[in-house]
Amino acid sequence: MKITKATFAGSSTRVSQKPARSLPEFAFIGRSNVGKSSLINMLTGHGKLAMTSSTPGKTKLVNHFLINDKWYLVDLPGYGFAKMSKSGKNELQAVIRDYIHNSAELVNLFVLVDSRHDIPKIDLDFMAELGENGIPFAIIYTKCDKQGPNVFAAQKVRNEARLLEDWEELPPIFSSSAESGLGKEEILDYIESILKSL
Repeated sequence: MKITKATFAGSSTRVSQKPARSLPEFAFIGRSNVGKSSLINMLTGHGKLAMTSSTPGKTKLVNHFLINDKWYLVDLPGYGFAKMSKSGKNELQAVIRDYIHNSAELVNLFVLVDSRHDIPKIDLDFMAELGENGIPFAIIYTKCDKQGPNVFAAQKVRNEARLLEDWEELPPIFSSSAESGLGKEEILDYIESILKSL
């Protein structure tokens, strides 16, 4: 799939405020500063479509982007941002959960994980919640250009062994780099294959 058109379609804090046009939605989520906005900009080929920042926790709304006039790419707030009040964290959690549990158009959620580290408990718990609620998801490793291929391969083996402690089979897993464009074709082809199956 090639993305030839990507336009901002609206922001919301509740599913009831989503864009009126009903289309399949592919959402992206991850811990704060995992590289979500950079990945979205890489996938769409639009350098400033999603707001990027060196300060974690900038995305606080559910942002819909209309892609090729056929589907929405949904940018969700990051979770696990340490420098935020408890009430602020609870508010973000409510925004995230309202979307993932109540958006009838959500067909796949991409959970972004920093490729340089063991998958943290907050990500494992979030994936477990998705599984318990039957929400289809895939994993995207980000920042795969930040270490050598052998180091990343070893980390990937460790992470997948940990996932298999909780899951009978692994979800689809992609490797990506916003810098080099790694993973762009595979992720977009995966989205296209889901669209064709709907």
